[in-house]
This record gives sequence, C-alpha cells and structure tokens, in this order.
Amino acid sequence: MKKLRIKEFGSTMDGQTACLYILENEQGMTASVTDFGAALVRLLVPDKDGRQIDVVLGYSDAAGYEAGDVSIGATVGRCANRIGGAALTIDGVEYVLEKNDNGNNLHSGNDYYNKRVWNVAEQSDEKVTFVLHSPDKDQGYPGTLDMKVTYELTEDNELRLTYDAVPDKDTIINMTNHSYFNVDGHDSGDVLNQTITMDADYFTRADNESIPTGELVDVTGTPMDFRGGRRIGESIDADYEAIKFGGGYDHNWVLKNGGKFATVAKVTAAESGIEMEVGTDLPGMQIYTANFLDNEPGKNGVVYNRRDGVCFETQYFPDAVHHANFASPICKAGEKYHTVTSYRFSTQRGQERCGK
Repeated sequence: MKKLRIKEFGSTMDGQTACLYILENEQGMTASVTDFGAALVRLLVPDKDGRQIDVVLGYSDAAGYEAGDVSIGATVGRCANRIGGAALTIDGVEYVLEKNDNGNNLHSGNDYYNKRVWNVAEQSDEKVTFVLHSPDKDQGYPGTLDMKVTYELTEDNELRLTYDAVPDKDTIINMTNHSYFNVDGHDSGDVLNQTITMDADYFTRADNESIPTGELVDVTGTPMDFRGGRRIGESIDADYEAIKFGGGYDHNWVLKNGGKFATVAKVTAAESGIEMEVGTDLPGMQIYTANFLDNEPGKNGVVYNRRDGVCFETQYFPDAVHHANFASPICKAGEKYHTVTSYRFSTQRGQERCGK
C-alpha cells in the first residue's frame, strides 16, 4: 500500500500555511486535497493508453483557491446552491442570510466554507478527514456544528466523499462538492464531446434567477433527457426555457435512488477512454457546464474558459426549505447528518475497444 504524502501548498493572505494531502492507490490513481477549503486539487486517472490524466480543474496553490471566485474543487456548505429571498424559517424563527445572488443566497453567502483553513481530524494511507468548526449563526444559520468531510481513495478507483455533522439546534445542512470535471484532462478544452448518462425522469423547473418554482418537469422529449446518454454539446444551446435561463446546463435533476446510495450518472470521453460514475444517497444533483468560466487562471499555467468542465453537485434540491414537496434539508438538533458521494473511474483500453 502506498503511503500518504503531505507537502506545503502555499499560504493565505493572513499568513496561514496550507497543506496538500496526496492519496495514491495501487491502480495508478492519485487524489490530492488541501486543507484550504477542503478542496479537491488534482485527480490523476489512467487513460486508455495508461497515461495519468488530471481530470479536475484546479489551482497551483492556496493563493489560487483564495483568489478564485468560481468554486473550483470546493467543499460547499453549510447550504449549497440557492435559497430564494435569502431568508428561511426554522421552528417559527426567521433567519436572514446574505443576498449575494440577485437578492437570493448562493452557496451560503460570501463567507464561504471553501475560503477557510480546515483542520485535519484523521488521516491514514487511504483517507483524510477535514473538520471545520461552524458556530451558531455562522453564515446566518442557527446551530453550532463540526462539519467533517472525508476523502477516501479506494483500490476500486473510487474517490469517496463522506460528510458528517451533529448540530446542537435544528438547522439546514446541504453539503456538496463543486469540482469541475473534464475526463479528457483539465487542460484539454471544452467538454462538449463528452457524454452524460443519468437516471432521472424529472428536473426541477426554475425561474430566470435559478430559483425553483416547485414544479417537477418530465424530461421526455427535451434537451434535459440524459437517460439514454447525450453528448453534452448536443443541445446545450437549444431554444428551451431552462437552457436559455441557465446559459447552458445549470439545473437540478430528481434522482431515483430512494434515499439510498446508488450510481446515478456517468460521464464518458472517447478520446481518453475514461468513464466516471457518480454515486450518491442524496435526492438531487445539479449539473453545471461551466457556462460562466471566463479566462480563469488555473494550475500549470492553464487558463480555463466557458464549458471547459462539468460539475456533478449532489444535493438536496435548491430552495428546498421553501417547498413542501421537496425532501427537507433540515437536520434536527442532536441528529446525525451523514451523506456519501463518490466518483468512480474505469478505463476502456485501446486494444479492448478494437475487440482484441
């Protein structure tokens, strides 16, 4: 078994030193994560020719993550995605949040979890657990909790993300990972020729500010239907309300896992031969095709632009706290918040594709 490696990853503006934790398995896969924002920095996966391909967008050091404003690789919380009107009521008490997105709250406001240095609670050769103390009224939410995020790299080429917390008051918890994936390589350009397959019959309709209306829309006959596999670029600019509002794909799909961990989607690339399966126990997933990336300076001198990656953000539905027909993101005092998301990789070898 290969050993966990740790090295310095630069420092923050206030002088805190960040570290990079490098996990490796025996199959040639490597995951690098940092305690700055509990972010995923690199994910090296063997392609069809056995070369290691870095399949996530990222920055070269902590300063890049501190300066970046597009959530690359980010652990997002306490509540991912949007809350309409930047306010919510829990147990009859209204909590006012920061309006950082057209009068709404996006990813919990500008005091992001991913702009803070997390502590390391546990580490081994297979996994690293980061922990962030989040006090009562942090980001405007009630309740104190210690949010834990564990990155585990298995010998099955699966990067497994586990989130755990126990709040001392009823509060909203909706954690996600905002990595931008490109299974042809982070430096390969846009993802339009990659194919997504997703087991979802419905998506949540949203208005032009991306706030759900409460309506679940059947994907049949629309650009939102990925059940049989669809090339990302096939309908990304279609004359369809949801597409026009999002500037491409930036929507939540209704998953069919029944609250149990299951594979819910996959993305494949013919060029690299890499396939990534997404698994989760959460009810929804936001697919975002990097519609607003614009000359973002990334790692190794690469500049990221529009549609150079795709996010698979497992989650409770956006604005779920305001819709009784959506699964509730409220975690009761003393109850355990626990959820798992995984990204599992396989490779279609060149000779196998030729039938040999």
